[in-house]
Amino acid sequence: MPRKKTNSDVIGKILNKRGIKDVTELSPEEKETFENYQKILSKSEVSIEDIKHFLEDQIRVIELKWRDHTLADKAALIPYHTVYRILLDVMNAPQLERMSLEKHLIQLHKL
Repeated sequence: MPRKKTNSDVIGKILNKRGIKDVTELSPEEKETFENYQKILSKSEVSIEDIKHFLEDQIRVIELKWRDHTLADKAALIPYHTVYRILLDVMNAPQLERMSLEKHLIQLHKL
């Protein structure tokens, strides 16, 4: 029976493919992303909250890269940012709808 691949096997192969021998070679943003991947992959089940935190972190990393004046192709990050933002908005939609309804009901109660 073949051995099940562990998270570190998969991540190790990705790092090796990119010529990275150690995590210390990563930029601060890449290291943060790597640590987020590790957190998510180390759990047996991923919760909606885990996914939300991951998306928020990715959005923050992209926005930090946009502030980097040495980064040449900032436009290449727009599709990633857009997708992460849409996914996060979809996940937060029920909560936002509830808050909106609560505000509406409070206004009706005040009348």
